[in-house]
Amino acid sequence: MVAPDDSWISVSGTVESVTHDAFVLDYGEGVMTVEMDDGDRDADGYRLVRGDNVTVNGRIDDDLFEARTLEASSVYVENIDTYFYASAFDDEAINDVIVTVQTPVVISATTVQGTVTEVGSEEFVVDTGLSKVRVEVDELAYNPLDDEGYQKIEVGNRVSVTGQIDDDLFEGRELVADSVITLSSSS
Repeated sequence: MVAPDDSWISVSGTVESVTHDAFVLDYGEGVMTVEMDDGDRDADGYRLVRGDNVTVNGRIDDDLFEARTLEASSVYVENIDTYFYASAFDDEAINDVIVTVQTPVVISATTVQGTVTEVGSEEFVVDTGLSKVRVEVDELAYNPLDDEGYQKIEVGNRVSVTGQIDDDLFEGRELVADSVITLSSSS
């Protein structure tokens, strides 16, 4: 794959082999090493295996005296319909950016990522860094804002929310969530 150093790309393929913090991806026109630095703590329950179909979003890392690799920001594993997140920058990086492409593509779906700044009983606010988005959770099969279940959204959490934009007459524009993923907790 020809892409300049520090380019952000999305590539799909099949896992050929796996090590502790990397895997080899066959993307059809060749193979590449994909590194997953500072891997998602929740990924401990699922290890990539040879034959997994994945989509990787990340940054090309082509340092002078090192092999060219793809530093993963997210890895979507098709057979379990799940994303795993990692740092797309070298371990020394101070700031991290998460880049994700919605897979499969859903027409008219919107995905926002940011920090939760307010929490109510049926909605919360996400600060994306560019704007604040009000998120409604009443269409979900569960309420990630109550004290029941595994997921509990709190102020300070980093989240990724996918859903439909609704222009509510009284509340204004809001995102009606189809899914909410906790990227990191405030604690």
